[in-house]
Amino acid sequence: MTVLAAVDLGASSGRVMAARVHADRIDLAEAARFPNRAVDVRGRLYWDVLGLWSGVLDGLRKVPEAAAIGVDSWAVDYGLIGADGHLVANPACYRDGRNAAAKAAALELVGAADLFAATGIQPQPFNTVFQLTAETASADRALLIPDLLGYWLSGVQAWEATNASTTGLVDLATGDWSADLAGRLGVDLGLLGPLTPTGTVLGPVLPEVAAATGLAASTQVIATASHDTAAAVAAVPYEDDRSAYISCGTWSLVGVERDTPVTTPEALEAGFTNERGVDGTVRFLRNVAGLWLLSESLRAWEAEGLDVDLAGLLEEAGRAERLRSVVDPDDARFADPGDMPGRIRAYCAETGQPVPQTPAATARCVLDSLALAHRTAIASLEALTGEPVAAVHIVGGGANNALLCQLTADALGRPVLAGPDEATALGNALVQAQALGLIAPGPGARREAARASARPRRYEPRGPQAPWVSAAARLEPARVS
Repeated sequence: MTVLAAVDLGASSGRVMAARVHADRIDLAEAARFPNRAVDVRGRLYWDVLGLWSGVLDGLRKVPEAAAIGVDSWAVDYGLIGADGHLVANPACYRDGRNAAAKAAALELVGAADLFAATGIQPQPFNTVFQLTAETASADRALLIPDLLGYWLSGVQAWEATNASTTGLVDLATGDWSADLAGRLGVDLGLLGPLTPTGTVLGPVLPEVAAATGLAASTQVIATASHDTAAAVAAVPYEDDRSAYISCGTWSLVGVERDTPVTTPEALEAGFTNERGVDGTVRFLRNVAGLWLLSESLRAWEAEGLDVDLAGLLEEAGRAERLRSVVDPDDARFADPGDMPGRIRAYCAETGQPVPQTPAATARCVLDSLALAHRTAIASLEALTGEPVAAVHIVGGGANNALLCQLTADALGRPVLAGPDEATALGNALVQAQALGLIAPGPGARREAARASARPRRYEPRGPQAPWVSAAARLEPARVS
């Protein structure tokens, strides 16, 4: 048995997972968890990346036997490194207000259709390419968050391929940074180095890291699938080749794995994107504002002094009237931190629906709305690819939300298989294990190990589709306006 450390950084927390690799499976155990949050300083949102680094070191002290370390995180955000090799400033958060203006200015130079055709990436305000056009700090290098942590661990600067693909700067045709786009947008490609293949062994931990954590000097740092969704998808235990996935956490990433991208005008209009997966696959997916609405509601209730237990809240929400009120989770008003329950009430009032007055009614509204959004995304996916979806795998934290999984099965009218809930950490560890030769190469061996490591829970659809069709129709006037 070999132990690996999977460092998984999310928008609200980070953790270090101990991954014990057996002959046929990987067993995961949480070694440490630490908070993460964006910090508002004079109207700008930053990540406390030094706090994250401290949490990572504390976590690695709990797994001193680890033979290797891999880091994954959310996409698009980056840290700037000066010529002396040190951090220039705290990384800006993708939710920072500067990004919308930067996107608008960039699209004046290169149209959305041209960007999508060249990179396959849906133009979103938070894309790295737009952030870089707004960047004013002087630096020698820009490293995406997991690459930044990997650099601090190993001393090696890398630009791992799955995460790099999300920047909006990688050319679909060449698989490399697009000098043409960078030139037209005024982005300095000198900030970016050669793309690093997924699964590259970067080298051993730095002596100071070994001394601070108790890790052996021989502990390797691996450029795993460093985009958290790429890692999660690498661990999906597919039932068959016609299955789709929903990587469900702060965001719901709804998609399929393909050999080729889809860059039609219809795909652009429908909000889909093409990100690189492990083994050269394309993750054709759409971002839906997932459990963010529920987590922000919980934060708001806590600020009001309400003691809301999540398990009890979901149990009460399960007894609430179904589809009484629904919202569009992707409406711009829900994008920023703040009073989410108040915004949900306002949306329902504006659309002539009953206004949720209690936490349970609000939670039911959120979960019904997410299931409806999953239904819409899967229908669009089938139309755009021309390929039917037989079943849907929900992985990530949302797999533990039994009510959401059942509602999604009901909304889709097809089975939902839930789990693994730790898909991101499992995918991170699976890629590491393959890099070290502990698991045979290729997607088949990885999927077999994923199936042995986690057995999904199955939810069969219940009830007719008509109520979901009717609920979707209630949202159309709001989308048009």
